[in-house]
Amino acid sequence: MQNKGLVKLFAILFGLVSIYQLSFTFKANQIERDAEEIAVSKISDTVTDYRAKRSNEEANYLESIATDTVYNIGIAKFTYNDVKTKAMNLGLDLKGGINVILQVSVKDILKGLANHTTNPIFNKALADASEIQKNSQNTYLEDFFTSFDKIKGNTKLASPDIFYTKALDGEIDGSMNDEEVKQIIAKKIDESIVSAFEVLRKRIDEFGVTSPNIQRLGSSGRILVELPGVKDVERATSLLQSTAQLEFWDAYKGEQFFPFLTQANEVLKGIVNVKKEDQVAESNDDENATNSKIDELLGDTETDSTAVDTNPLFELIKGQGYQGGPIVAKFDIKDKDKVLNYLNLPQVRALLPAEERYVKFTFGKPEKDSELIDLYALIGNRDNIPELSGSVVTDARNAFGPTGKPTVSMQMNAKGAKIWEEMTGRAFTQGSQIAIVLDNVVYSAPGVTSGPISGGNSEISGSFTLNEAVDLANVLRAGKLPASADIIQSEVVGPSLGQEAIDNGKLSFIIALILVLVWMIIYYGKSGFFSDIAMLLNLLLIFGILSGLGAVLTLPGIAGIVLTIGMSVDANVIIFERIREEIAKGKGQKAAIEDGFNNALSSILDANITTGLTALILFVFGTGPIKGFATTLLIGIGTSLFTAIFITRLLVDWYVNKGGKLEFSTPLTKNLFRNLNIKFLQKRKIAYIVSGLFLLISLGSLFTEGLDQGVDFVGGRAYQVRFAQDVSASEIKATLTKAFGSADAKTFGDANQLKITTKYKVNETSAEADEEIRLDLYNALQPYLDGLSYEDFIGDSDTKTVGLMKYYKVSPTIADDIKQASFWAILGSLIVVFLYILLRFKKWQFSLGAVLAVFHDVFIVLGVFSLFYKFLPFDMEIDQAFIAAILTVIGYSLNDTVIVFDRVREYLNEHTTWDFEKVVDVSLSSTLGRTLNTSSTTLVVLLAIFIFGGDSLRGFMFALIVGIVVGTYSSLFIATPIMYDTMTAKDRREHKKLNKK
Repeated sequence: MQNKGLVKLFAILFGLVSIYQLSFTFKANQIERDAEEIAVSKISDTVTDYRAKRSNEEANYLESIATDTVYNIGIAKFTYNDVKTKAMNLGLDLKGGINVILQVSVKDILKGLANHTTNPIFNKALADASEIQKNSQNTYLEDFFTSFDKIKGNTKLASPDIFYTKALDGEIDGSMNDEEVKQIIAKKIDESIVSAFEVLRKRIDEFGVTSPNIQRLGSSGRILVELPGVKDVERATSLLQSTAQLEFWDAYKGEQFFPFLTQANEVLKGIVNVKKEDQVAESNDDENATNSKIDELLGDTETDSTAVDTNPLFELIKGQGYQGGPIVAKFDIKDKDKVLNYLNLPQVRALLPAEERYVKFTFGKPEKDSELIDLYALIGNRDNIPELSGSVVTDARNAFGPTGKPTVSMQMNAKGAKIWEEMTGRAFTQGSQIAIVLDNVVYSAPGVTSGPISGGNSEISGSFTLNEAVDLANVLRAGKLPASADIIQSEVVGPSLGQEAIDNGKLSFIIALILVLVWMIIYYGKSGFFSDIAMLLNLLLIFGILSGLGAVLTLPGIAGIVLTIGMSVDANVIIFERIREEIAKGKGQKAAIEDGFNNALSSILDANITTGLTALILFVFGTGPIKGFATTLLIGIGTSLFTAIFITRLLVDWYVNKGGKLEFSTPLTKNLFRNLNIKFLQKRKIAYIVSGLFLLISLGSLFTEGLDQGVDFVGGRAYQVRFAQDVSASEIKATLTKAFGSADAKTFGDANQLKITTKYKVNETSAEADEEIRLDLYNALQPYLDGLSYEDFIGDSDTKTVGLMKYYKVSPTIADDIKQASFWAILGSLIVVFLYILLRFKKWQFSLGAVLAVFHDVFIVLGVFSLFYKFLPFDMEIDQAFIAAILTVIGYSLNDTVIVFDRVREYLNEHTTWDFEKVVDVSLSSTLGRTLNTSSTTLVVLLAIFIFGGDSLRGFMFALIVGIVVGTYSSLFIATPIMYDTMTAKDRREHKKLNKK
């Protein structure tokens, strides 16, 4: 092998970088364990609501060390924030949190663009589009245009009472036809959704979520938000659903509030210190606490504390604003909620003079890399309504000021321009400022130095980066288009589910790894040991790359990594089998190794490229867990190729060059699958009959019994149930599955509360059906309710602590997107693979055989799930993970088929005197050892995950197991015979003539 030094250098560098990246994960885990231990030592489990208090204590501790150096590697030092940023991110299923899909209301945006017109045709089209959307695959905008076209008559979209408005003047004029207007409206809708996306991103960043995932779902106006680790679900959903508000407020001068702060500090002494003394008494007497607003603002629940604050407010002040400016004081960012709660207490606000009693205290946007934040006092009113809002902004663009720094320029409509002139004139006369506020954050508070600003033009300056100016301009443009964002699907994952998933994943991973490592040594001896070293390096590289890329590791992702173990075995098996063939031809050891690696390269590349193309389609079309699976699979394919082709070769050459002897087999396996000559093509008619029967049974079951579609596809009902004691989510799930046939239970917050989801009687929507299902739920949960009556279980008392806390229906509209994405993913992957095989093998018959075998495998897997979902003792619902399984089956089926086709192509070139049938039979026989070895190794991996991976993976693994078995069969008895039968006698003769030349 050439360039051995370069390969060694890359292997060492990749390995060191991977270890470096993973070290941050280990360090972050250690710090978080320490935080948990500190919380447990401070708050015993006898304290009321101890879980929540421990969680707050952990968060406070981690926040306190956020900027402290916690990791020193000699050449660099890292704070906790640095370590956490570089650590591997865990997804919702491993860490807990919420998964939310929001639907931005395109209907509201259209109303805003039309200036809330009363035009009856416009409003009828909106209503019709809303009705069509219930069963439509199109976007709302497409259905609106369709509805409008049906009823418009002589009315145009560019009518003055629809879209030819002052707000759109300059972009739309009355002479435009509907097609021209549609393009402009589509662009405006897209801009508004992008703006909504930016607002959500900023909100979530402020929310402090580690590694959130926020992405648009196509052009449907839907936005996926994944928030790992979030426990305050109501706060998160409220944050996501509230509409962005741009406001302009006059600001007070900061210094005029100094006397008020002094008085407030004195009043707070009594309130805060008395409360803390009460907390000390509570911890001594072990009495139940009464929650109050003070609990939240103190942010300190240590029950052994006896300290009291001398100056509760003054000790939080870290600086003051400039003379005549709008800044009252500067505080630590972490204290801003506490400060606002202090200042908004009734006892404190009572200190304000009459002319200031409606003051609005608001914090500004913190400077980059600063830990301080400015407090502003804005001139409010009884209704808390700003004099000027974002609805008047018609346009906003990022620009550059006189000093070259990024700014944002705004243009207002006539009404806004008039109010803006009045406000700027007042600010100029008084020497005050105007605060520009977005979502209750002051972005800037500029003064006016050149008199009233007329014409509605203005500019926002501040410490912006260029990207921040662009983002702010996007947000400002959306200010005039307030659009609601409704949550159409949300999943709450409790931390106990995450821990269970981690434990099961670790166990299945370790067992599968050990089995594969041992098998390779049993089958290939010393050379198997070398492949094991390459495989372990492969795993190190996978985890290192995942960590370095900032990818989120999910439970299907762990499955993808374990699956990669089987794939890396395949590459080594192909190489070793080719070397054994060369040795059998009588070649010397070095020559056999050289030719074996060279001859295996084509097969390895073709097989991995076809699987990689499928994984790529999965990555492009998939969301959430599917994307996590595809990410690890793609990375695994790349690292497997590197370690099998280069690292295994490096180790084998090193051993042989120092005089070692490698047999590439053991006494048990030396003659296994040698000199086989099976007449596969003679048996193809039997295979066609067997497959035909299976396909008929599968299709018959699919048409009559259907599939057990999950809540994702058909919708259902969700119940939030609280118990008097902690319960096991998996135990409750098993109980409810027996009662309802299908149910899911996940921890919601504390361990005594569950979110239960079921599709039981999903098609019955009457009040009677709802009542019947609640009663069935109550009866099924009886063993866990400690004698609670049905009336108390469903009651709606304010003092209710156990029973059914909430009930709502889960929208099935997400199913259309999943089905459509799945269809295009499968179709796209098959088209791409068809074209790749056509390119490589030059004959469409090869492509047809491979693709028809894939259809064969997919329909049989679907048929098995249709036939047995009522009988097998594990969940066989069709969900997103099942889609990932089907696409993976496609990849494996193609992988096996391409290996055989590659050998057919090789033998056609080598054995020009053989007839085509013999070429095919010998090719299948010669690759049988590799086919069975790889398939059995992969099955061992899948069986380990199936048995030890937990309930959440069992259905997913079963689909893969069936797929691997059927895929192995089809590559031998379906794909190649179809290729043979579709080749005409003329084609076969041409092959022979071509090869003779």
